[in-house]
Amino acid sequence: MSEQPCDSSAPTLFTWEFASDPYPAYAWLREHAPVHRTTLPSGVDAWLVTRYADARKALADPRLSKNPQRHSAAAHAKGKVGIPGERRAELMTHLLNIDPPDHTRLRRLVSKAFTPRRVAAFTPRVQTLTDQLIDAFEERGEADLIHEFAFPLPIYAICDLLGVPREDQDDFRDWAGAMIRHGGGPRGGVARAVKRIRAYLGELIHRKRLELAERGEEEDGEDLISGLIRASDHGEHLTENEAAAMAFILLFAGFETTVNLIGNGVYALLRHPEQRALMQRALEEGDERLLAAGVEELLRYDGPVEIATWRFATEPLTLAGQPIAAGEPVLVVLAAADRDPERFAEPDVLDLTRRDNQHLGYGHGIHYCLGAPLARLEAQTAIATLLRRLPGLRLAEDPDDLRWRGGLIMRGLRTLPVTWNSADG
Repeated sequence: MSEQPCDSSAPTLFTWEFASDPYPAYAWLREHAPVHRTTLPSGVDAWLVTRYADARKALADPRLSKNPQRHSAAAHAKGKVGIPGERRAELMTHLLNIDPPDHTRLRRLVSKAFTPRRVAAFTPRVQTLTDQLIDAFEERGEADLIHEFAFPLPIYAICDLLGVPREDQDDFRDWAGAMIRHGGGPRGGVARAVKRIRAYLGELIHRKRLELAERGEEEDGEDLISGLIRASDHGEHLTENEAAAMAFILLFAGFETTVNLIGNGVYALLRHPEQRALMQRALEEGDERLLAAGVEELLRYDGPVEIATWRFATEPLTLAGQPIAAGEPVLVVLAAADRDPERFAEPDVLDLTRRDNQHLGYGHGIHYCLGAPLARLEAQTAIATLLRRLPGLRLAEDPDDLRWRGGLIMRGLRTLPVTWNSADG
């Protein structure tokens, strides 16, 4: 790694205490070491970019590759960068791991299947799933909103969208649970779950290819995997490995981010009763504008993706005056950038009416999150329905007793116990 002067006053990163509230540490880094070298819990050395302006530039810098093979060390071969198990499962050829021109080709093909129209048509199904989940615990007067609501909603939604048969969706829920437990599950559990998902997706894609061949003409309302198979650009199609990798990353990126967006968002509203009351009044009056703006502010304030996925310098470069050698990993800290006082007024204040809110929660540049419309739909539906149906919702535990998941990329609560008067539902 390039050398950086040691500062004994630098905060300690990646501890349990840090996970509970990383924002003071990020504030120190923004001020004193905006591009900071650190050793990650995995043992990999990387640079953390924490200021908004630097982060935005880095996210769009073509000299920062998404391909793990650009890493100067062999850590990528040991599963220390990227998603554990994806290499062995032949799931590397997805949008988070490739650069132009391959990225341009794949994104264009996937965009033909994953359209705003397809997402918009999915709105009634998301509402139905949301109501069914609340129905299951409403009369009880208490629930863990992570395990009983924020987790199953995006799993079942993305399964429906992909075209996973209902009888197989509980298996997906189990595999997804293994993937987000990270260090909390059995050793190798993530890699095994990835392997099972890959095998299942291969079988499902094969079946759908046969069905499409028999059916012939495209039909309205087809699922997303069928759309991926059909997607064509000047005669080019996704290969089976590419289709499986894209379905996998839509599942992986599409559920854990939404779990955390809903969980973190509801938690923030419960910790800020005046903002929650503002949202509830707007919903009671039928004004949906604050809901849309409010979800964007929840994304900025305590978003689901703490650190953007891996990037690697393809040549020697300088970020904010800090030299970085070719092959070194660069991690853009979205959580730090989105609380930068140089970009946002009173960044540590949750303000659902914030207008100038160009946060980086969905990334920036050519890797801007393809699933952002679906995440917005699920979060807006989930939060609005909870507030309407359970107006007396409140935390059932002291916030200091809640635990956050350990992990590098994602930020989310392990549990969110809540209570309400069942008669209020």
